[in-house]
Amino acid sequence: MNGDPCLLSATELRGLITEKRISPVELTRAVLARAEALQPKLNCFITLCGDEAMAAAREAERKVMTGEPLGLLHGIPVTVKDIVNTRGVRTTFGAVPYKDNVPAEDAVAVARLRAEGAILIGKTTTPEFGSKCLTDSPLFGRTRNAWSAERSSGGSSGGAAVAVASGIAPLAIATDGGGSTRIPAACNGVVGLKQSNGVIAHSQALDAFGNQTYVTPTTRTVADTALMMQAMAGEDACDPWSIGIPVPDFIGTAAQRGDLRGQKILFCLSPPGRPVSADVVTAFKASLDRLASLGAELEEFSGENFDVEPIWRAINHTLWRTRFAKLAAEHRGELSEAFLKQLALATEVSGVDHQEAMFARTALFRRVQSLLARGNLLVMPTLTRTALPIEQDLFGTIEIDGKHFDSVRPHWFPWTMPFNMTGHPAVSLPCGFGRDGLPIGLQLVGRFRADAELLRVSALFEASHDLLSRWPA
Repeated sequence: MNGDPCLLSATELRGLITEKRISPVELTRAVLARAEALQPKLNCFITLCGDEAMAAAREAERKVMTGEPLGLLHGIPVTVKDIVNTRGVRTTFGAVPYKDNVPAEDAVAVARLRAEGAILIGKTTTPEFGSKCLTDSPLFGRTRNAWSAERSSGGSSGGAAVAVASGIAPLAIATDGGGSTRIPAACNGVVGLKQSNGVIAHSQALDAFGNQTYVTPTTRTVADTALMMQAMAGEDACDPWSIGIPVPDFIGTAAQRGDLRGQKILFCLSPPGRPVSADVVTAFKASLDRLASLGAELEEFSGENFDVEPIWRAINHTLWRTRFAKLAAEHRGELSEAFLKQLALATEVSGVDHQEAMFARTALFRRVQSLLARGNLLVMPTLTRTALPIEQDLFGTIEIDGKHFDSVRPHWFPWTMPFNMTGHPAVSLPCGFGRDGLPIGLQLVGRFRADAELLRVSALFEASHDLLSRWPA
């Protein structure tokens, strides 16, 4: 095998490992060396577990050589966001009070990747408890965008997207509670799927029934996302929404075949009054043309009633306040200003406000259901502009084409939060670059639990352009 193994997809590596053309030891060594070389520049890891990874790689190599049955991800390096539990490996939640926390158990998604032979090489950065769309924290500082040191990686799964985009490991476990997988995927030019509710069991959700957070895959290619989905999906007794959902053939369905004839795709640029940068508008129009050239019928839908940030916040901030009030009282000096400010905002939400937000969540689900009865998919820009400046403050203004707007969330990612609340599968795909040289993302939304079909359409869209040949410098 010639060339840099770090630049190969997991799908390619899987074949090479099975054919004994690359050794898991050689691959893991290359990935760890790249991680160590790039960490000072990108700051995308909280913990690197080199010794454990090399021991796992030697064991993986032994299995290949002795002809033992190999799992789906045998010998393939993976990173895990530091909010997802890893047995025996420090899991900090990006927060100083948890800097020495070592879980006794793997999260279900992690256990499944390990059972299929994946090798954990490190824990990627997250703002405290994944609570914002920028990846920085008093624990580790800031994570830089893979394409520009001047820009944010997005968040909250900034480290996950940066590690994948920069070729450190082809597979990453991220999380998404309001866009935390799709925002950094769009900022760094990778594939970020938030699957349907229940498709991957979530063992760390404290409110399993009202849950709107997801443990997700982040990869460079749609085929690799399908590979991760195949390994991670399936019911588990811990998650009521996962029970009874069969696991489809994600890998076979996501193979690039067929076209989009007979598919109706409904599109919308933005909810009324939400500005979108000229670069994103251009990339979005070009993406619609690509979908049409694949045979899809396109129809615009109205973004009325999709400005859901107040509803999302009432639910989310109440959850955070309930979960973290005691921690904040005891560790005030160790937590960031932005995190404490968000907890303080939650004190203004009454029990009635929270229940009204839950009613609104159900109404939103039904609105999306009625749209998806009219069309097979929805499409919109993932973000209204490219990655924000590295110094961006969550409570500062956001600049779009020279104009400044208050509040980052509803102005930057109006389209990610709705689908956390409704549970529909939503994926951010690379669809172009801005004049600033930074990636732009397209979001596709599928029918409830039609995740495999969403990946099929995504694979066709991915094949319709040549963005994968570009790597960050």
